[in-house]
Amino acid sequence: MPRNVLVIDDEPNMRHMLTVVLEKAGYAVTGAADGLDALSLLENTVFDLILCDMRMPRMDGLAFLRHVTERGINTTTIVMSAYGTIDTAVEAMKLGAADYISKPFKPDEIILKLTQIEERRQLREENLRLRDALQETFSFQNMVAKSKAMRKIFETIGKIADYKTTVLITGESGTGKELIAKAIHYNGARKNKPMVAVNCGGLPESLLESELFGHVKGAFTDAARDKTGLFQEASRGTLFLDEIGELPLSLQVKLLRVLQDEMVRPLGSTESHKVDVRIIAATGTNLAEKVKEGSFRDDLFYRINVLLIEVPALRDRKEDIPLLVNHFIEKFQKRLKKNLKGIRPEALQVLLDYPWPGNVRELENVIERTMVLTERSEIHVDELPDKIQTAPASVEALWPCKEISLKTNIMSLEKALIRKALQETDNNRTRTARLLGISHPTLLSKMKTYGIS
Repeated sequence: MPRNVLVIDDEPNMRHMLTVVLEKAGYAVTGAADGLDALSLLENTVFDLILCDMRMPRMDGLAFLRHVTERGINTTTIVMSAYGTIDTAVEAMKLGAADYISKPFKPDEIILKLTQIEERRQLREENLRLRDALQETFSFQNMVAKSKAMRKIFETIGKIADYKTTVLITGESGTGKELIAKAIHYNGARKNKPMVAVNCGGLPESLLESELFGHVKGAFTDAARDKTGLFQEASRGTLFLDEIGELPLSLQVKLLRVLQDEMVRPLGSTESHKVDVRIIAATGTNLAEKVKEGSFRDDLFYRINVLLIEVPALRDRKEDIPLLVNHFIEKFQKRLKKNLKGIRPEALQVLLDYPWPGNVRELENVIERTMVLTERSEIHVDELPDKIQTAPASVEALWPCKEISLKTNIMSLEKALIRKALQETDNNRTRTARLLGISHPTLLSKMKTYGIS
């Protein structure tokens, strides 16, 4: 859907020229001869952008801006004038104008100005969205973890959040590395500044360089205009470099230089710009091994590996699974408009026994899928994906005890086998006893001993 633009100018030729140029660029344009006409239009129509001349009869640009502010109309406005002075521009900005352009201007100039305004707006909206998403999914007051390893990570985040020091987050895919990066940013002194993320393995080398450092018009064939790089967009905020291990060697050299000098030079430019950016990097690969292989620079590795956070796999912190399951059930109940009481104990046990190669992300997807399909008030075993129901129990599930005691381990094995037999017989205790090769009273006695309901 095209963006709606209101053009306010008392000169018909100027309104016509801007209408032709903007419609050709894909905007929907409405014209007004002065501020009063524009205010009448704003009563019934919502505009995304306003281009407003400064000198007009009946109501000039500054008076229009005052009325817009008083009425609480929140629309991005660019003022235009052939008689502009710095004082006029400053006054317009104080009254809420987003930018200022002097007449005469070329059609390309106004399109570039609108594009820059749009990019800034989108960046602000994206950061607000990320901030809102973070508040939904993470807070130190409501941590979705109780394992010692994750508690230690939360403590570390609290200690380092205010500092600019570079952080390296390692862990398997799906463990929540990006969420931890967001937690560091949004709980620190830079939380009101941008957090910009880029996947270093998601773009070809030529595009990635331009994305990180920016470029000037004409730097390469398709460079039709200047582009601000992510380092500059993240000014005074945080740049999250995901999958940094996939960064090409040629860009590793340039990244190292930026980290050392805090200066960025866009592609095709002869000028460098000072940047104040906190770097958080993440990787699912072993960077030390990549250094040995020669595919990752050792000097860059030491530069980013100042504060290391190692995120454990979900299979190594299974005590977090019940909390995560409840968290995801509550989360998706709102989104799917369902009213589930929770999960059946035997279904939870199946989730505890599964090795979770996709980690927390896989668990979240399983809970969402199951909740979409279920028509019951609780999640049952038979509603879980087949691969999870049929997955063999891990050695840790069969032998959770770390003691080298024959008696203790036999009891653990008995408990695991009884649970598995109950699951296979859909909790039919007579069939379970037959399957285990013991009497029904013996089964009941053992279930009581092991606390199996």
